[in-house]
Amino acid sequence: MSLLDRTQPPASGEIRQFDFPEVQTGALPNGLDLKICVLPRLPIVSVNLFLRAGEGSLVEGRAGTAVLTGDALEGGTLKRSGSSLAEALEGIGARLGVSTGWEGTSISVSVLADRLPEAFALLAEVVLEPDFPSVEVDRVREQQLAEIRQRSMDPSALASDEVSRRFYAEGLPYARPQVGTESSISSVARDQIRGYAEACYRPGSGGLIVVGDVDPEQIKSLSSEYFGSWIGSPSAVDNFRVDAQTRERRVWILDRPGSVQSEVRLGHVGVARTTPNYLPLSIGNLLLGGTFTSRLNLNLRERNGFTYGVRSRFSFRSQPGPFQVSTAVGNEVTASAVREILSELESLVVDGVTRKEVDAARDYAAGIFGLHLETAGQIASRLNQILVYGLPDDYYHLYRDNIRSVSTEEVTSAVKAHIHPDEVQVVIVGDADSILGSVDALGLGPLEVV
Repeated sequence: MSLLDRTQPPASGEIRQFDFPEVQTGALPNGLDLKICVLPRLPIVSVNLFLRAGEGSLVEGRAGTAVLTGDALEGGTLKRSGSSLAEALEGIGARLGVSTGWEGTSISVSVLADRLPEAFALLAEVVLEPDFPSVEVDRVREQQLAEIRQRSMDPSALASDEVSRRFYAEGLPYARPQVGTESSISSVARDQIRGYAEACYRPGSGGLIVVGDVDPEQIKSLSSEYFGSWIGSPSAVDNFRVDAQTRERRVWILDRPGSVQSEVRLGHVGVARTTPNYLPLSIGNLLLGGTFTSRLNLNLRERNGFTYGVRSRFSFRSQPGPFQVSTAVGNEVTASAVREILSELESLVVDGVTRKEVDAARDYAAGIFGLHLETAGQIASRLNQILVYGLPDDYYHLYRDNIRSVSTEEVTSAVKAHIHPDEVQVVIVGDADSILGSVDALGLGPLEVV
């Protein structure tokens, strides 16, 4: 019997076959897209209604209103109080969820297949007949304000919010926190919430996604019954133009006296989800800082012991989202960590990538694809991405083949085109007295203590 050599990592296994389930597509006469995916293995259904009512369409003075409106939806309808609505959902074993982002608001219901008609009725009631009782609006507003205040005291959240402000030109939606600010939220009242829902909770450019053990004809009938008479389009869309605050590399230190470690964020404005380089950039990010064996993690964690972990990410949105590297390190190695991050970015851009690391990243991306599609809700989330970003209906059917066809040359070209070490904004939240001298000595560019 041969002994297992534990000094060598096991070889990757063969990628198993996985086919994205078939999806029926259509639309209601009011413009609401309809996507139906039949999954008969379990008697569970996930219904996801997406509306173009997101934070990206709001001016600065109304920041956070879309999030507040979505969170207040569960407070009751014209027919039921919040508690009565909760009891009605519990009575059929359904779970209601509301999520608002830059692109829009998703209202989802998960329920057993035999209670689907009742779930449709409740979903329609929540969306088409919201009441927004003052007491509920006040409660949700105070919760949102508490979150905003908490973010201002949490070093990690503070760093993430500050880096967005330094990436984007003043006044752009992406330059502010998605939940808004104290000044934009503190005075929001019931009438403003109701007005926003009336103007933006409309079927135009939206979609209804149903995944699970369903009969497509029943879904079409229920969709027409409960949403067919709904009309209109949202009053605003996120059609702003993204501009960087500066193309000059700069360093910002947010002073937190007494901090024993620094939160580090480093990056610049990235690209939109619709970029032709989406797949090559995704692979490039995986090998840079998107996996445990990435260049950044092997450098800062394994080789130097600066941190427990470091990540890089392209946030792909309708408009160019941020590209950033994030980590937390001790005061004494803050400057060294920043230096090593920049070194890895420069090496990636100047020298390109290797075939070996591209192969590993491609196999990883293709291998985990099926693991993210184990539930009806996960599949509905992917179909929502098709709707939000206008992707082809067969996008996920071809995803694994497309990701595995990305070449080393394509990844190198993409990272050279979209990662700019000379333009990065470096934001550090920490004790300025402890880190200022060593960070300034790096000579990265103009430095300001905030």
